Amino acid sequence: MNLKTKIFLLAIVPFLVAIAGIEFGVRQQATALAQTQHATMQTAYLSSKEVELKHYVDLATSAIAPLYNASGENARDDAIRRQQALAMLEKMDFGQDGYFFVYDMHGNSLMHPREPNLVGHNWWSLRDPEGSLTIQQLIAAASRGGGYVRYVWHRPSTNRLEAKLGYVVPLPRWGWMIGTGIYLDDVNTTLAHIDERASANIERTMMWIGAIALAGFGVIALCALVVNVSESRSADAKLKQLAQQVVESQENERARLSRELHDGISQMMVSIKLLLESALARFERASSPGARVPAAEAALTTGLARLSDTLREVRRISHALRPAMLDDLGLAAALEQLTRELGEETGIELGFTQVTHTNAGALPDAVNTALFRIAQEALNNIVRHAQATRAALSLDVSARAVTLSIADNGRGFDVERAQADARGGIGLRNMRERLETLSGTLSLVSQAGHTVVTARVPLPDKAHARAHERIHAHAAERASPNASATSNEGPRS
Repeated sequence: MNLKTKIFLLAIVPFLVAIAGIEFGVRQQATALAQTQHATMQTAYLSSKEVELKHYVDLATSAIAPLYNASGENARDDAIRRQQALAMLEKMDFGQDGYFFVYDMHGNSLMHPREPNLVGHNWWSLRDPEGSLTIQQLIAAASRGGGYVRYVWHRPSTNRLEAKLGYVVPLPRWGWMIGTGIYLDDVNTTLAHIDERASANIERTMMWIGAIALAGFGVIALCALVVNVSESRSADAKLKQLAQQVVESQENERARLSRELHDGISQMMVSIKLLLESALARFERASSPGARVPAAEAALTTGLARLSDTLREVRRISHALRPAMLDDLGLAAALEQLTRELGEETGIELGFTQVTHTNAGALPDAVNTALFRIAQEALNNIVRHAQATRAALSLDVSARAVTLSIADNGRGFDVERAQADARGGIGLRNMRERLETLSGTLSLVSQAGHTVVTARVPLPDKAHARAHERIHAHAAERASPNASATSNEGPRS
């Protein structure tokens, strides 16, 4: 795990933990609040229903109060008044499932307008599905002077057993219990709607928190991406700068070694060669045959030959490291010399052409070096891999760009495969890296019998005063007898 990933995790993990803690706390508090609201609403709603039931029972007792208060004169009239009271109560209702019922204190049903089949039977031992003695609970509440009872009873409108809240009062003189009730499904439905709204509010709050968390995560990720991209760009810029510095230091070191070989070792070897040639000449001029030593002369001759070969090798190495012509006469002269010498060594027919436009500026040293190294690499690839018989270099210098093209008639190669190969194609990658530091481009076209490598480097807008001087100097060099024989040899691209 790298440092950037660790920093990102240190930023995002505490944020996510904090959001999760906030969401958990909000959910817990909202759930507790919803439960409290449910209990409060249930209590208030049941209280209002209890007041409503008591009001209904008070109306019923008030309606039969004249009959109840007038009873007791004789048994016959009292029985008639009781029947009149039951008839009056049977006609009183408040809705489809709102009715009054009358039992005596022994559990006998005296009046039930919705279920007349219950009348005339004793229901003292009646139990609900949970095993509770329903009628006994109602009679017990009435015996205490009246009260509320929750029980399960058959609902006439739905023909199902449902929870019910009843209120009963006694009529002691007649030995009755009169009461009414309401089914609690309406209460439960209302409370369920309240719970649903509370749950919806909780979920909406959680969604808002999630959206805020997602937005925060996006902002953090975006900031991390921006920082990462900016750091990557900065690192790439620094890496390119470092690569440029490495290339420059390599070229400087090559130039220094080339000068050391040319000015130091090469001069000393030339001096040694002259001394050996002088010694050999003295042996050869000796007057008496006895003074001459054939073995010594042969050794000197062999030593001179090997010293000449070594001197040529040192000069070749010095030239390969950094040709002096590149610094003295420019890129065109160095490329012409490169093609001439390589053609002589390999036998490949190499040619060089140059096109210089009007107002073309002098090439910077970095451009000269980069294009010369690209030409070296391309020609080396042709010699080693292309199996070509002809190749041509073309240098096109304008006011805005310089273009170097290297073409050959070799066997060609797969460009995409060479560029995608991580192990191979090192030379092509080096070419691209050299051009990237100069904002240049490299294009490759290859097929059997025809391969073209083109390097293009844009030039600064400002023209240099010595552009034409370098062109004329190069033209004069090419016009010399030694150069004219080889400058225009080979195919043209």
